[in-house]
Amino acid sequence: MRELSLNLLDVAQNSLTAGASLVEIGVLVNTDKDLLNIYVKDNGKGMTQQQADAAQNPFFTTRTTRKVGLGIPLFKMAAEMTGGKLALTSQPNVGTLISANFGWTHIDRMPLGDLCGTLTVLIRMNPHVDFVYIERFNDKEMTLDTRELREVLEGVSLSNPDVIAWIEEFYKENSPLI
Repeated sequence: MRELSLNLLDVAQNSLTAGASLVEIGVLVNTDKDLLNIYVKDNGKGMTQQQADAAQNPFFTTRTTRKVGLGIPLFKMAAEMTGGKLALTSQPNVGTLISANFGWTHIDRMPLGDLCGTLTVLIRMNPHVDFVYIERFNDKEMTLDTRELREVLEGVSLSNPDVIAWIEEFYKENSPLI
């Protein structure tokens, strides 16, 4: 993968496959610590410690359509290339947290990519799932919570093109990373 937003999309898709009804995504930058942290936390079916350890191996997958699972191992490699690391914690019937730290200014850090596009694709394709998206650059922060949107929309689907256009505009106006 050439952009971290694509890694993020892949990891979030794992949450959806695990049956999550709530997915929290964070993209947090602290320039004083030269740190970028990207995390995905879900309330999906979770994994045992053995499964969580195996998920970091490219030759492990729960899919039956192929014999490799590269999403988490590639995310881990991307973090390690910048002096960072990946942590995966999970508990069966509770959920999973995948957190990757990157050197913010490291020459080998992949570009963030289209975070807005990743967010809107996840929401549009999974209107029954709630997403909390947090983006922070030092002391500036933006949060988008689809549970709040649902209250305002009064039954209008999150996949409605006008809703997606509003989310894109909200992102462009409020993202501290733009």
